[in-house]
Parts: sequence; C-alpha cells; structure tokens
Amino acid sequence: MKVLLINGSPRKNGCTFTALSEVAGEIEKAGIETEIFHIGAKAIWGCTDCGGCEQTDRCVHRDDGVNAILDRQGEIDGLIVGAPVHYASAAGAITAFMDRLFYAGGAGFAHKPGAAVATCRRAGSTATLDQLNKYFTISQMPLVSSQYWNMVHGNTPDEVRQDLEGMQIMRTLGRNMAWLLRCIEVGKAAGIPYPEGEPRAWTNFIR
Repeated sequence: MKVLLINGSPRKNGCTFTALSEVAGEIEKAGIETEIFHIGAKAIWGCTDCGGCEQTDRCVHRDDGVNAILDRQGEIDGLIVGAPVHYASAAGAITAFMDRLFYAGGAGFAHKPGAAVATCRRAGSTATLDQLNKYFTISQMPLVSSQYWNMVHGNTPDEVRQDLEGMQIMRTLGRNMAWLLRCIEVGKAAGIPYPEGEPRAWTNFIR
C-alpha cells in the first residue's frame, strides 16, 4: 500500500513539507509506503475548461505534475494534500493543480481515503481545509480526521516544530490514515465490495 502526500507549497522543504513529513513518519511506522510529491515553484495552469480530459482522463496541459499523478493512480491507496494559507485560502498553485487533477481524474480516487493539511502563520487554516476537503467529498473519498483540525502554525519549519499540538495532530492523522487503510485491506480480503454506484443524475436549477 502507498499514500501519496502532495506538497502544495512553492517551498520544497518549508512549513508544509515539515507537517507532511510528520504525517508520513507515522504512516511508515505502520508498514505503509509514503511519497511526498512537490508541485514545484513554476507556474501551474488553471483549468481552461477545454474538455480534453473527457476523452482521455488526462489533462491537455502536460508541463507540470498533474498527469504524472494521474498516470500512477493505480498505485495510490490514500491521498493527503498539504497547502500553505495565502489570503485565507489554499495557495493559488495548489488550487489550480487540484482543480485539474480532480476534474480529469477524480473518479480514479473514489473510495480511497483522503485528508487535507493546512499550514499558516496565524489564520485562514479552517477556510483552507474546507476548500481542500471538497475535492475529496465530491469524489466519494472517505475523509481522514485527527484529534483536532489538520493544521499547524508557524512561519518557518522551526516554528512549526515548536507547535507541539500541531505536530501531535499530524502524527494522529498519520496513524488514522494507516488504520483506515488496514481496515479497507481487511474488508477487501473478506470479499466486501465497494458500494455500487448509480448513473449520474444532473439537475440544473435554471431551465
């Protein structure tokens, strides 16, 4: 089993990486592989609503990591997305990244546990978590929680490590992710199938 942790910060080894590393450490203690994927500091396309992904389940913009993750969906059993807070919401780059990742391949994440992590100096963390969790809940992904909201505070990695409660929240999140993945594994072994879906019903309010 494998959990992919997406570092949505432009800083590869900053506060978001520090928080995700704490989560990953607990997941690995349970014998589950982890990988932290950094989206990088280069510009990331927003979704242009071109419709190209409807034919291929891949995004037409191939110069960033969106398709790299979509190509490996089959090996991903759990997903954790970390983002810094910019203006009381998730940073723009990770927002553009997630829009395209889930618009092109959200169905491939169905029934895989997901969690969001927010890092901030002071405020905006709960709004960021609310934003990021919507990608999971629209895609039939069970949300993994912790003992408090999945956030850490600090303006540098050293300050984040001083947030003892935040670090504990990250460790609890990692243990809960590992536990849920093991439960799903046991369920599969027992022959419990995923829920059966229905054809999608669309209701437009303006007719």
